[in-house]
Amino acid sequence: MYRKLGWTTLAFSLLFTSCTVGPKYTKPNLPAAPAYSEKPPASFLESPDWKTAQPSDNVIRGDWWAVFNEPELSALEVQVAAANPTVRAAEASFRQARAAVRINRTALFPALTVGPSITSNHLSANNPTGALTARGATFSTFSLPVDLSYEADLWGRIRRAITAAREQYQASAADLENVKLSLQSELAMYYFEARSLDAQRELLDNNIAAFQRALELTQNRFNGGLASRAEVAQAETQLHQTEAQRIDIDQARAQYNHAVAVLIGKNPEEYQLPLAPLKRVPPVVPTGVPSQLLERRPDIAIAERQLAAANEQIGIAKAAFYPRLVITATGGLQSGSIVNWFTWPSRLWAVGPELSQTVLDFGRRRAQLEVTEAAYDEYVNRYRESALTAFREVEDNLAALRVLEQEAAKQHDATASAENSVQLAVNRYKGGIVTYLEVITAQTIALANQRTEVDLMRRRMDASVLLIKALGGGWDTTKLPQS
Repeated sequence: MYRKLGWTTLAFSLLFTSCTVGPKYTKPNLPAAPAYSEKPPASFLESPDWKTAQPSDNVIRGDWWAVFNEPELSALEVQVAAANPTVRAAEASFRQARAAVRINRTALFPALTVGPSITSNHLSANNPTGALTARGATFSTFSLPVDLSYEADLWGRIRRAITAAREQYQASAADLENVKLSLQSELAMYYFEARSLDAQRELLDNNIAAFQRALELTQNRFNGGLASRAEVAQAETQLHQTEAQRIDIDQARAQYNHAVAVLIGKNPEEYQLPLAPLKRVPPVVPTGVPSQLLERRPDIAIAERQLAAANEQIGIAKAAFYPRLVITATGGLQSGSIVNWFTWPSRLWAVGPELSQTVLDFGRRRAQLEVTEAAYDEYVNRYRESALTAFREVEDNLAALRVLEQEAAKQHDATASAENSVQLAVNRYKGGIVTYLEVITAQTIALANQRTEVDLMRRRMDASVLLIKALGGGWDTTKLPQS
């Protein structure tokens, strides 16, 4: 009996699993320029690491933060992937999507259930429908049924559901990488913000020491009758104002330290980022070509995989217009006595197909098909929007790096001139040629230019991080799970 059942199931499977209704998925073509319109900064073009002739070799791979050559940053980035709660939540969602693939795949196979039971029965003595000899009888039933149910995938509904689940699984994997990239980029920016504040702190400390010396000079001149009390007050104001700015740096630095701690999954009091002034220039960031961007951005991969899953939903909706075939079989043992329960005469079996077709649903299936088709159109446009946004972000940050490099060069010249002006003003003041007001003016201008130069350094590092993020970090679609 079981051999016949197995052959019957196999025959129906082979007969009805070759048809698939609905559209075949084709990834939409997105136009991509052969190169970015925005030219890289001059420092990139002058670097021996910059190559435009071989774009396939000109991409970031693996741990993208290594290009900054910051051991402390590299150690923190690894902790983000391992301990950040948001990353761990995305990883849990990824595992759910992976399990959903296995759940959908089980529909390809028969469902087998066993329900053994032992019941005692007593019939009513006043039962009007039963035989006279059965009235008031008491008996037992011993059953061991084995039920098998199998839905033949006539129109590809089950296979499309499996494919859709797999594509959502791949989208979840890309989402996990996108979360990592976003948080690791955020960490890198917080890190360089903190390092920039360390540089500002060092700059203010140096100026406070210089202003302290200038105050002592003014007091000595006042004691010698060569300066007025107003000049001493001006020097004191300059010193105390700079000390206040220095204290404000500590408050901002503490906030960035706390932000870094939370990103690596620690309480703020559990981590302290060591002081280290930012003194680096941005690294060379290989950009590749625009067509590669479509394979390197995890958010684009998410949109494309969701689009593919939406296409499968159209096929599932169309399969609802066709009949469903379910093959059922029951076998087992049944007896009124435990003595002969497991004997051959107690066997029973039944097998047969069941075909069902919805005849009237007042447009429900048609409306469901329209829903899936509209959802597909929605995901097509989301996919295109993701790609356009990616192109814009790369161009924006290439422009930012180019402009900021030019601005930093001019700012460096301005800072050098302002520092020279301070030295000239101090010498003129010592010679009694000018009042202390000229010294204060020169010092204020020089400090403002020095702080602007440090801030430009920070903005260039931030733009480098954002460019790497816009390029997708070191990820590409070949890393998507395939099974």
